Amino acid sequence: MAMLGNLFVRFKQQIETSDRITDDSLKTHYYKAKFNQVFDSVEKLFHDDADCQVTTVSKDHGEIAVEISRPIKCFLIVTIVSVKPMETAVDFNISSEKFSILGSYPALKKRINSYYERINQLHTFVGIKNS
Repeated sequence: MAMLGNLFVRFKQQIETSDRITDDSLKTHYYKAKFNQVFDSVEKLFHDDADCQVTTVSKDHGEIAVEISRPIKCFLIVTIVSVKPMETAVDFNISSEKFSILGSYPALKKRINSYYERINQLHTFVGIKNS
């Protein structure tokens, strides 16, 4: 039965990172930096990416909305929240309307993990919270 469940996950067209998800690679990432530092560097990361077009930036809400054109067309919302004075959390919500015979989930997950890796190079990664 678990095998059948894993098969259906492959065809999910939306992924949201959080502290409560079972997959550690999709848990909220925490960084040792001020909110403004993380927000500005993440915004620049998407402005500099040729596959991305930043559509909305709301520093008051800690959100950046991005349209991604390749490898599959999808929409991404990045949420950045200050947890402590020198600790900031980053979450992603990515979705695609495109149906793939092989499933969209692996490509969406790979995209999220690549963004976390790029942010890890810019800021000190504190870790994930185990709930």
